[in-house]
Amino acid sequence: MKCYVFTKRLKKEKKQETITRSEKEKDMSAVIEDIIARKVFNIRGQETIEIDVTTNSGFGRASAPAGESRGKAEVTYYPQGGVDQAIKKVEELIAPEIVGLNADSQEEIDRTLHEIDGSKDFKVIGGNTSFAISLANAEAAANSYGLLLFQFLGGQVAHELPYPLGNAISGGKHALGKSPDIQEFLVIPYGAESFLEAAEANALIHQRIGVFLKKKDKLFGGGKSDEGAWIANIGNLDALEILANTCAEVGNELGFECGFGLDIAASTMWSEKEEAYVYHKEGKKRDSSEQMGFVLGLIKKYHPVYVEDPLHEKDFEGFAELTKKVKNCLITGDDLFATNVERLNHGIKIGAANALIIKVNQVGTLTDAWETIELAKRNNYIPVMSHRSGDTCDWHIAHLAIAFKCPIIKTGIVEGARIAKINELIRIEQFLEERAKMAELKIV
Repeated sequence: MKCYVFTKRLKKEKKQETITRSEKEKDMSAVIEDIIARKVFNIRGQETIEIDVTTNSGFGRASAPAGESRGKAEVTYYPQGGVDQAIKKVEELIAPEIVGLNADSQEEIDRTLHEIDGSKDFKVIGGNTSFAISLANAEAAANSYGLLLFQFLGGQVAHELPYPLGNAISGGKHALGKSPDIQEFLVIPYGAESFLEAAEANALIHQRIGVFLKKKDKLFGGGKSDEGAWIANIGNLDALEILANTCAEVGNELGFECGFGLDIAASTMWSEKEEAYVYHKEGKKRDSSEQMGFVLGLIKKYHPVYVEDPLHEKDFEGFAELTKKVKNCLITGDDLFATNVERLNHGIKIGAANALIIKVNQVGTLTDAWETIELAKRNNYIPVMSHRSGDTCDWHIAHLAIAFKCPIIKTGIVEGARIAKINELIRIEQFLEERAKMAELKIV
């Protein structure tokens, strides 16, 4: 028994060894028998949806996360009426159309979800509803054939582990009270030779930063954000100094490169009315030109290898200008692209960014996310599989990162919902044994 891959991939990679099973076996192994929806909670205690998909020989379960700083181009999370209404939609609209279909026809399942909804942004059934169904369906199909999810979606070539990108210091909308304006101060041990080694490095950096913060801020009480990153009453530059110095120190101790980065989340700072980026902690406002200069200055002085959303989500031209001016750093679009093929196409045409965040619930289905990833890779953009700040302990993105060949996974460092993904990747690495290797990652 081998594994299912997307139809388009089958056409594109005819020479690749793929599933070989009779049509009769396919038709009988993964027929969907039931779909159950329930209300659960994410790490913030917010209501969200969880979906069970049962086939005649397998089972899959997935729950939907939530972002705090959301791009305007994201799909609608839930229909009017929230999670309760979404559950009603599953029972009355979706289940009757999906039950009886074959779970291993992922594109058909996802296309059916689009057809049931009928809108461009899943406002009828909810993007989180479609996301949870799509992911639970894939898990059920994999389970039906006795495969792990990454094997089912990625095939025999899926054996590369992503580098973990983790938030060590939080600010902006991810922190309460006095904290930096920049939303995330990130670490990525891209010189590690195994995922376990990389995860250990991130944990050590996180721990060491906590010690430095206590020295810097005498009132520091060890507070953490939703993602498990430290929250302290320090400024942007102080946080960046601590981050850079700690990564260098730990990298020297461990003998491999431990890079760092920023998620500026500039859209959350941008004021349309004032046409400026408002830095509350600093007490400053920067227009577009000043923001560009500020970001370039940070990159020149501190040499981060990763900068996410340095400009607001409408500024494609600014992203293109920044990308041309910067070397050896991934300029990454999250709100800019929102895992959306049309927005990524526009960015590609003008050279905006060279990496992008992949959040499946931004776009609604696995097929939609896969198409965006494939477009990115064809155009030398690096896809970064990502959690959401208000996540659940669902671990599926660990498998998606491997199956879809994303060389980076953004999933925190120590908090419970993040550890669920990290530990799953450690398990997969052990499962793959000598076939496991770290992904190829070129910092352009």
